[in-house]
Amino acid sequence: HLGIETTTGPLGQGLANAVGMALAEKVLAATFNRPGHEVVDHRTWVFLGDGCLMEGVSHEACALAGTLKLGKLVCFYDDNGISIDGEVHGWFTDDTPKRFEAYGWQVIRDVDGHDADAVARAIDAAKADDTRPTLVCCKTIIGYGAPNKQGTEATHGAALGDAEVAAARQHLGWPYEPFVIPGDIKRAWDATERGSKFEQAWKDRMAAYHKAHPQLAAELERRLAGRLPDGWHESLDEFIRAAQEKPAAVATRSSSQQVLNVLGAAIPEMLGGSADLTGSNNTNHKGSK
Repeated sequence: HLGIETTTGPLGQGLANAVGMALAEKVLAATFNRPGHEVVDHRTWVFLGDGCLMEGVSHEACALAGTLKLGKLVCFYDDNGISIDGEVHGWFTDDTPKRFEAYGWQVIRDVDGHDADAVARAIDAAKADDTRPTLVCCKTIIGYGAPNKQGTEATHGAALGDAEVAAARQHLGWPYEPFVIPGDIKRAWDATERGSKFEQAWKDRMAAYHKAHPQLAAELERRLAGRLPDGWHESLDEFIRAAQEKPAAVATRSSSQQVLNVLGAAIPEMLGGSADLTGSNNTNHKGSK
């Protein structure tokens, strides 16, 4: 009940994955929400860096997010200007805020990433606009608090080492002992009770939804459980038998479309696209919109 988290290795993939998560929320909400019954309504939060924004996949995914107006997607750009190879200004020269504004995003510029109040204000601004995804540009210092290494690539891909850890603790006024979260901070961030209230409120909404829209509720719960529809493969098995009995020379993209026609009717949650080549790659099926 702590939410869903994804961490990816290849740069840019996490951001593209987040766009997919935000798209899933929008599609589910459009499919299942009804007046007075908003059972799907959540945000997707992303933390990303310079390396992510250099990758081509992030350009494509973020352009799509702007086009689809994924207003519940909120991204925090950790703009520290450092990669494993050093300062990025020599090779990463994009005007990132302008690029995202051109995509159709809300861009919140020049946020001090070390100022919790400034970040909180940016979050409020992001949540106030559900018509556009949001990029929060947070200026930060990598390795902040390590006096001999902060702001350099030395803190990017390697551990600080015992000597620098000791120096950082002294610099920050932390005692040199096993790290513990102070009690007052721990209590402030302990969301167990608060989270339980939110979860119970959602269960209450689902119970009301069940009464008002029982078929939709059952379908939503099936999808949330990750179960495919009963008998989804039967029509596919029949299609394969017919194809084997009367084999024909068919282009791969045409046979692919025939399979999509079968699966699209059997699995309503199936989602895809063609990047403006539908007439060539035949990725649309009979149920496509």
